[in-house]
Amino acid sequence: MWTRDPKMLELFRLISRAAAEDVTLLVRGETGSGKELVAQAVHASSPRAKGPFRAINCAALPGNLLESELFGHAKGAFTGAVRDVPGHMQLAHKGTLFLDEVAELPLDLQAKLLRVLETRTVFPVGARDPVPVDVRVVSATHRALRREVEAGRFRADLMYRLRVIPLFLPALRERPGDIPLLVEKLVEEMNVRSRRKISHVSDAALDALVRYPFPGNVRELRNVLSYAYVVGDGPRLELQHLPPEVSGTEPTSTASFDEGPTPSDAPSEALDEKKIRAALDRARGNREQAAKLLGLSRVTLWRRMRELGIEEGRKRRLGP
Repeated sequence: MWTRDPKMLELFRLISRAAAEDVTLLVRGETGSGKELVAQAVHASSPRAKGPFRAINCAALPGNLLESELFGHAKGAFTGAVRDVPGHMQLAHKGTLFLDEVAELPLDLQAKLLRVLETRTVFPVGARDPVPVDVRVVSATHRALRREVEAGRFRADLMYRLRVIPLFLPALRERPGDIPLLVEKLVEEMNVRSRRKISHVSDAALDALVRYPFPGNVRELRNVLSYAYVVGDGPRLELQHLPPEVSGTEPTSTASFDEGPTPSDAPSEALDEKKIRAALDRARGNREQAAKLLGLSRVTLWRRMRELGIEEGRKRRLGP
């Protein structure tokens, strides 16, 4: 993570101190702000650095599958369970487990996670005997957990267990002074992987990037630059190479998709059914490719499709 922002530098100092203590941490920040990078930094600076780092997104799977992914399952636990399979909790033994979007855990799994944290043992699905685990848990959410507790959607006792040390990750729009540095570093990264090599970002393009609020945070900035690499040509990144919503220009037939790529992991209500279906059609039903066209993670696209009742291979009639 690159920064010159005083709030971020103070956060890094806190991360360094917290990493040395074998306690749980809860990272709160908007989607795309780098919560997993914080978890990785904690792990890398901790006494557990030589152990495994495992990550799981609690919003990515339905509850029955998530339980098996987290805690593992025993042979014969369900149809198709032909052998014992360890979950992320066991695979992170002696290391760190990162629980992304922990607020999305169903209440029954919250109770089971709390028991694991209290007893340091896990019961795989269908198992008779507990399995001891030695894991440091770092959790993350974009929600205010206290409000989730007040609404009855999250257990208070689990919240206190998870947030021994709370960390808040500022949104990118709150630290616009970091954008030139991030652009410089991301361009250096992309030059290694891309056939096009950018040696200069124009002042106009940089000014537009600094002004843009980036609802998808650093992940969206990365996607915007990826878009510019594809649309532009030559060693300069110009204003017209940026997506229309960033540059403030009208989209052209060769440099846009629909109304330009949707900001990465923007609020889901901004992703309407027509835009999602257009992306799926262009990607020939490939959800991963459609997510890239929209500038989203696969998880966000899957969640919005589920909210709208969109199923691949089955088209609903649009409009009245």
